[in-house]
Amino acid sequence: MKSMVKKTLIGMGVSAALMGASVAQAEIKIALAGPVSGPVAQYGDMQFIGAEMAIEQINKKGGVNGEKLVGVKYDDACDPKQAVAVANKIVNDGIKFVVGHLCSSSTQPASDIYEDEGIVMVTAASTNPDITLQGYQLIFRTIGLDSLQGPVAGRFIAENVKPKRMAVIHDKQQYGEGIATAVKSTVEDAGVDVVMFEGITAGDKDFSALVAKLKRNNVDFVYYGGYHPELGLILRQSAELGLDVKFMGPEGVGNKDISAIAGQASEGLMVTLPPSFELDPKNKGLVKAFEKKGQDPSGPFVMPAYAAVQVMADSMKATGSTDAEEVAEHMHKASFNTPIGDVKFDEKGDLTSFNFVVYNWHADGTKSPAK
Repeated sequence: MKSMVKKTLIGMGVSAALMGASVAQAEIKIALAGPVSGPVAQYGDMQFIGAEMAIEQINKKGGVNGEKLVGVKYDDACDPKQAVAVANKIVNDGIKFVVGHLCSSSTQPASDIYEDEGIVMVTAASTNPDITLQGYQLIFRTIGLDSLQGPVAGRFIAENVKPKRMAVIHDKQQYGEGIATAVKSTVEDAGVDVVMFEGITAGDKDFSALVAKLKRNNVDFVYYGGYHPELGLILRQSAELGLDVKFMGPEGVGNKDISAIAGQASEGLMVTLPPSFELDPKNKGLVKAFEKKGQDPSGPFVMPAYAAVQVMADSMKATGSTDAEEVAEHMHKASFNTPIGDVKFDEKGDLTSFNFVVYNWHADGTKSPAK
């Protein structure tokens, strides 16, 4: 009899221990999808550190409904085909929440998969408007659109730079060509003469032919739509070949590596970027947390990525659920107080309000507001 009681108690103890372990191990996985490798991995780093900081701080406050958040990184290298493979891997891994992707050309095909498979996706970096024009209910973003950023750049060019013969160059990709087209339309509506509108091939290294064509056309200002690796080389080669004109680009070029590539030729580049959220006094404690880890909170996608995690976590708490559709429904209806300000989404999953700011870029990798 004593032996049976002992076995029963041991069994109950094992069950309790297993239950305790189960509770301790309860977790909600969030996929962090973007470039770990490739030429724009620096932007992926911004997204990852922002999202991981949000996960860490939410967990320190008890997690979400008693469960811990766990970030799982996936590398899409900002390549559309790899992004599709990553999206399918996330589906197979059973993860229902995604922060990513980063490049618009990767986010677009991945978002189709997430919507079909019942996964909530929030991109903190993809700005092409087409991503949210499909009537999807599970796709969101915590950054503004090129249809906002392009006109900000275009109006600044028309009202402050006032070029006589402008060129608009792009990398023939969804993001770069999209924002270049928006800038071209805005400046032309303001009466600026765009004498060149053409694309280069992403990954090219020699832009001497482009520089020669800019010189032949007597271009006095260049807008570039794309990412920093190509523009950095264009800036450097323009200086080497005697083309003395001002350049401007979107947030895709606002990376310290452009100064490493172009050197002194990056001085005076104009860039449209999200506001400097790290300078907002309410984010002082958060900035210190990043700095304590030796991380730079000033990257354009850091705070938007933090906000992406936060709006999902807050919605899980509010609904008491990790059901993707319930969480997404709450995200569409609610307002969230985040490091990028009050976040509210429209019916497409876009922010109802977001500002882009024009900055002067400096050769030391810093920026200052343009005037």
